[in-house]
Amino acid sequence: MIKYLTFGVSVSFISWIIGMIFNGIIMKTEYYKKISNLNFIENKNIGIEYFKWIVKNTFFKFFNQKIKLTNKTELVEIRKEMTIAEISHLIGFIFVTVIAIYKSISHNYLFGLTIMFVNILMNLYPSLLQQENKRRIDKLIKRKKNTILHLRDETSN
Repeated sequence: MIKYLTFGVSVSFISWIIGMIFNGIIMKTEYYKKISNLNFIENKNIGIEYFKWIVKNTFFKFFNQKIKLTNKTELVEIRKEMTIAEISHLIGFIFVTVIAIYKSISHNYLFGLTIMFVNILMNLYPSLLQQENKRRIDKLIKRKKNTILHLRDETSN
């Protein structure tokens, strides 16, 4: 079982690199704009809140330093970085899922299930968390635009 977990963690770390490479390739296509607004799950009953707490309060908070909200950060740039992270994790999730299916068939189901468990924690949940964060950023962007439009209307009168 330890061997299965170790393999699952290793292949998930490798999948992050593969996700970033493929994300860099598809960023240059028209297709990327379509997939940058994905919304798979809006229901929080799958444990995203717990996962968010883990990311904020453990060593995971040091992984992507480009996604930090400060007074000087541009919301559109933060959203772009979130999209990159989200799609990279989704690509990684698909990559590891293929490996898990292969290991389930070639070795045994427990091996494949263990890989998928790690894959869900290391690729799917981060992607879903980025989707949730993007929804929150979109609300802030919309609020900011509405405030600017409102201020323009007041000054033009």
